[in-house]
Amino acid sequence: MDTHVRVLAVLHIVLGAFGLVAAFILMIIFGGAAGIAGASGDPDAELAMPIIGLTGLALVVVVGALSLPGIIVGFGLLKFRSWARIFAIVLSILDLIWIPFGTVVGAYGLWVLLSRDTERLFDRSLTTPP
Repeated sequence: MDTHVRVLAVLHIVLGAFGLVAAFILMIIFGGAAGIAGASGDPDAELAMPIIGLTGLALVVVVGALSLPGIIVGFGLLKFRSWARIFAIVLSILDLIWIPFGTVVGAYGLWVLLSRDTERLFDRSLTTPP
C-alpha cells in the first residue's frame, strides 16, 4: 500500500500545483482587465476598476487557499506523517465535489487511506526512527 500512498501524494501535489497556476492565471487576467479598463479613459472605468480588482483578488485568494492544502498534505503523505493521513482523508472527502478529477482523486484517496494496511503503515511510521 505504500506505493498507493505515494501515488496519492503526487496526485495531491499535482492538483494543488495546477490550482496555484490557475490562481496565477486569474491574477493576470483580472489585473489585465482592470488595467485595460483604466486605460480606456471612460469615466465609468473609475467605478469598474475596483470591482474588477476586488473580484479578481477574491478569486485568486480562494483558489490559492483551496490549492495549498493539497500540496501540504501531499508532502506529508510522502513522509508518512500520521497528521497527513487524517488531513488527506478530510481533503479526499472535500475533493469528491470537484468533478471529474477531484472526484477520482477523492475516491482513490478514501480507498487508499481507509485501508487497514495503510493504517498500519502510518502507525509503523510512528514507532520506527527516521
